[in-house]
This record gives sequence, C-alpha cells and structure tokens, in this order.
Amino acid sequence: MHVARAVLGRDLRQAWRTPGDSLLAVLFFVTALTLFPLGVGPSPDVLARIASGTLWVLALLSVLLTLDQLWQEDARDGSLDLLIVSGAPLTLTVLAKTAAHWISSCLPLIVLSPVLALLLNLRPDALPVLVISLALGTPSLALIGGIGAALLIGSRRGGVLIALLVLPLYVPILIFGVGAVEAAANGLPVRPHLLLLGAILLGSLALAPIASAAALRVSQE
Repeated sequence: MHVARAVLGRDLRQAWRTPGDSLLAVLFFVTALTLFPLGVGPSPDVLARIASGTLWVLALLSVLLTLDQLWQEDARDGSLDLLIVSGAPLTLTVLAKTAAHWISSCLPLIVLSPVLALLLNLRPDALPVLVISLALGTPSLALIGGIGAALLIGSRRGGVLIALLVLPLYVPILIFGVGAVEAAANGLPVRPHLLLLGAILLGSLALAPIASAAALRVSQE
C-alpha cells in the first residue's frame, strides 16, 4: 500500500510541477467546445439540443488525448520495471497511477464543465447532473483506457491505437452519460442512467486494474 501512496504522491507532484501535459486535455476541451457555436451557428435551440452529446464526446476525446502519457514516462526512465519487480501489488500501483491521472487531467474538466455548458445553452437544472455524470463516467474512461495504454507502451502510434482499441468499450459510458444529462434537461428521471454509470465504475474499479497489470507484465517481457 505504501508503494501505491508513494506513486500517487509522486505523480501528483509531477503534474503540479509540469502542468503542460495535464492542461493539454483542458485546453482541447475548452478550444473544441468554443468552436461548436461557430460551426453549427449561434441558435440557442440548436446549441441546447446538441449540448449534452457535445460535452460528453469532448470529455471522452480529452481523456483519450492524454492516455498515452499514463505509462510512457515510467517506461522511459525504468521505474516501471522497478514497480513490476518490487513485489508490491501491481493492481494497487495501477489504481494509484490512474487516480493521479484522473485528478490531474479529468477533474479540471469536471470543474469547468458547468461554465462551458452554459455556452451551449444547457438548461441550468441539468448542470448538477452533468457534473455527477462526468464524475462517475470519467474514472471509468481512465481505468478502461489504462488497459490500452498498458498494452501499447512504446508503440510509435500509441495514441491512435489506444483510441481504436478502447473506443468501442467507451460506448456504454457515453450513452448513459449523455442520457443522464438529456433526461435532466427534459425533466425526466436521471436515476437509472446514473446508477448504470455507477455500476460501470464499480466494474471498472474491480476489473480494469487487474487487466492493466497483466498488460504491463506482458508488454515489459
């Protein structure tokens, strides 16, 4: 457990000292979102209709954009080999790395999302549901994406290959995330969508670290 805590603290300190990689996802999210009103027109009705899908797709792409950084630095400086042979549970190390990645890359998106959602004319009463759905969905995106990142360490086109590998697995999260926000905007029950997102998160927490740890061992052999 102390190894996992040390990895979490080290990664958060690195993210704080060199925020460029973490801000990449935020900058992409903000820039791409501000382009949508220019592309589809300033009509409030049109923007409100596409708001939930646009916010969730951009959040998904922002997570994808940073996934190839998850293990690359550790593989490059040799610390990944040390973590694998240290005898510490690799699944806990995976959880710690993913948690640090989520805090540094995804949490800022969630904090900014209500403000950016107003640019797309999303109904104010749907904003809390947007935040809750992203808080439940983005950890699953990071955990599932971490499997692809672990499998493709050192690949020359890792970012593209990770996207091809994990995008099909992201579909249920996207459907339920968008469904929750749309339901809130239309005054419908959101609980079923959020419960399904929570179930996916619990399943991802239970299975994804095991799969990522196995992928790391295979990729480093």
